[in-house]
Amino acid sequence: MLEIPESTTLARQLNETVQGKVIKYVEANKSPHKFAWYFGDPGEYDTLLGGKKLGLAIARGGMVEVQAEDCRILFGDGVALKYFDDANKAPNKNQLYIEFTDGTALIATIQMYGGLWAYKEGQNDNPYYIGSCEKPSPLSDEFTYEYFRALYTEALEKKSVKAFLATEQRIPGIGNGVIQDLLYQAGIHPKSKMNTLTETDIEKLYHTTRKVLTEMIESGGRDTEKDLFGNPGGYITYMSKNSYGEPCIKCGYQIRKENFLGGTIYFCEHCQKDNLIKKQYEKQYEKAI
Repeated sequence: MLEIPESTTLARQLNETVQGKVIKYVEANKSPHKFAWYFGDPGEYDTLLGGKKLGLAIARGGMVEVQAEDCRILFGDGVALKYFDDANKAPNKNQLYIEFTDGTALIATIQMYGGLWAYKEGQNDNPYYIGSCEKPSPLSDEFTYEYFRALYTEALEKKSVKAFLATEQRIPGIGNGVIQDLLYQAGIHPKSKMNTLTETDIEKLYHTTRKVLTEMIESGGRDTEKDLFGNPGGYITYMSKNSYGEPCIKCGYQIRKENFLGGTIYFCEHCQKDNLIKKQYEKQYEKAI
């Protein structure tokens, strides 16, 4: 699924491969998918985009936006992009096919769900897209500790750390996948309630978020996701489906997984203790002595 490391990697790769190419032909919804979302009528994409030259590709949180003169092409979370130096090699089954005048092609397929939006510049008023454009990237100078701290409001006190980081688009582009390693390296359990975190915990979470995202981007994305050429990212995840059941590299405890808030969480119960449980143990210990 597209999160900041993957959208940033794909944007860079698109700029290196298709920027400046002219669109020859577009076919959308060739292989209908129940959860493939389009902007307007996908049957009009060829008329809208044909003959347009591609400009800059930009990461927008967990989305990738590509300029096409007066139009925009936006790929959302759940979209897998792949580039072919020979259009004849592209698979027939896809949800969006873009062929260029030089005989190369770009295809998009949907895994579970995803947006494949093509529209005139300024037409897209989707709140997730607007939020991704307006809110600062976690790696920008505007994403200060003061900004991050202000995201934690009184209404979130009893919410989990996972809910704080990965829901409501508080930080566009950070989802359930990325937070596994953020929390592992910060030593915080995904189920920990926000009101159990100390100020030191929150500050550590902020710095860890920026550090880990930088590592993921510099490595070309996570090893659980594919890039524009079908290759897995170079960042080896500590907490993911790839490491489940393996020993924690810090302590040797077996990495566990659970279902939580509509998704899977991976954690080390030794290195990431739930603060609420930890406080209960501390109280029990104080009573015992």
